[in-house]
Amino acid sequence: MLTGALLIVCLLGTAAAQRDRDPEPTAVMNFLIVKEDNGKPVRNAAVIMHPVNAHGEQNKGGLELKTDTDGRTSFDGIPYGKLRVQVLASGFQTFGEDYDVNQAKMDLTIKLKRPQSQYSIYQDHPENKKEDKKDDKATPPDANPKPPQ
Repeated sequence: MLTGALLIVCLLGTAAAQRDRDPEPTAVMNFLIVKEDNGKPVRNAAVIMHPVNAHGEQNKGGLELKTDTDGRTSFDGIPYGKLRVQVLASGFQTFGEDYDVNQAKMDLTIKLKRPQSQYSIYQDHPENKKEDKKDDKATPPDANPKPPQ
C-alpha cells in the first residue's frame, strides 16, 4: 500500500515537471524545388533534413520528405538552430546547404542544376587557355653575378 502511494506521488511529480517545461520553439519549413534552367517544378525529389550541432557536425537522425507534382513539400515542427538540407533528384546534381532556422515560418526555393560533364586534362579546354603574351620587360640583371676570370 505504501509503495503504491509513493509510486503515485512520483508519477504526479514527473507529470508536473514535464508540464511546466517550456517547449522548444519550432518552425514550419516550406520547400519549392525547381529546375535551374527553366524554373519548372521537380516532382518526387527527396528533401533530407539533418540537425547540425555547434561544431558543424551532422547529428544522428533526420527526416526525408518527397516533393509533389508542383515541386513542393513542407514540414511543421523543425526545432530552431542549424539545419542541413540535401536535395536528391534523378537527373540533377545533388544540392546541399546549411540553414539557420530562426523564425516561425521559412520558405526556401531550391534550384537544381543538370549534371556537368567531367573535367579531363586530356581534352582541349579553349576557355582555360592563356594567351601567349610577349614579355615587354627586359631580363632582370643577375642578383649574384659571377666575377670575370
